[in-house]
Amino acid sequence: MPSRPSRFRGPVFSAFARQGLLLGVLLLGPACSGLGKYTWVNEYQEKPPASDAAYQIVPGDVLNVRVWGQEALTTRAKVREDGRISLTFLDDVEAAGHTPALLAQQIQTRLKDFINHPVVTVSLEEARPMSVTMLGEVANVGAHVLDPGATLLQALGAAGSFTDYAHRDRIFVLRREDPQAEEPLRIRVKYEDLIRGEGRAAAFRLRPGDVVVVE
Repeated sequence: MPSRPSRFRGPVFSAFARQGLLLGVLLLGPACSGLGKYTWVNEYQEKPPASDAAYQIVPGDVLNVRVWGQEALTTRAKVREDGRISLTFLDDVEAAGHTPALLAQQIQTRLKDFINHPVVTVSLEEARPMSVTMLGEVANVGAHVLDPGATLLQALGAAGSFTDYAHRDRIFVLRREDPQAEEPLRIRVKYEDLIRGEGRAAAFRLRPGDVVVVE
């Protein structure tokens, strides 16, 4: 197999992808000269994602806002890029950054000016599609929008085929689990395990902000 330092291809990246791209660029160079520190996916102890109760709403999420006994006020609302949703009587309501329970309390408080004893619930009906950055020896380098909970195999499919220089046993997922850590965790996966559905590789799920590097 021919070898050469990894290089980048593709169109100019949007601002949305730059943070993930910069992270990969900083780490890709050292990784090419040596595999560096990593954890095999079968040994990776995944931290559970935030529970539904702790989930913070982000722009692009679709919410179900229910006002009990007031079906005309019950609605399905998409959080706009400014972080707000529009509701009957209340116009714009700040939603981004709040948990569903906290947003429900705020809506309930504001509705008291219009309804006696309102009872409001807010639930996440559809999460915003996540962005994963693909770097290294893949056809389409850059940010790719995937469904929440997408697999690594789906991400590789979105990035197109491997290049002729790709090492299929050197697929790394860079993930920041600890905000205080200087470097993200590097999780190593073999493509053969993915296509065979072996071990924990096939069940591994990507998270927003992950960077996938194929060396």
